[in-house]
Amino acid sequence: MACMNEDGQWIVLMGLLVAVGLFFLALIINQSVLVGQTTAEGVLEFPKNDIRDLREAVFDYVDKFGDAGDAGVKEDIVAISLERKNAVVDFSVEPQVEVSGHYLHPVTIHYYNGVTEYNENVYY
Repeated sequence: MACMNEDGQWIVLMGLLVAVGLFFLALIINQSVLVGQTTAEGVLEFPKNDIRDLREAVFDYVDKFGDAGDAGVKEDIVAISLERKNAVVDFSVEPQVEVSGHYLHPVTIHYYNGVTEYNENVYY
């Protein structure tokens, strides 16, 4: 009995190691798929067009009124953003300053829709 054939034990042990390795690989692949899906959902939820529309409205406001502004138009932009896009919007236009020989208004835009927060400081 001292000289038993133990080749079968090695086959079973190697099979167990391969099964455990496959389990860990499957777990890693499953996690990477979930992370990829979450990333894709984040990209789809980013309101790029809403922010572009807001910037266009603010820049039209600056072109027409400058820093003097019309409080009614500003309130309308804020109210329309809240009503149509469910987004809290605020913007401010400062008096003109000289930037590289051009007189531009510093504009601060804030956008928040509960998921995405966007802040921008731009000279226009």
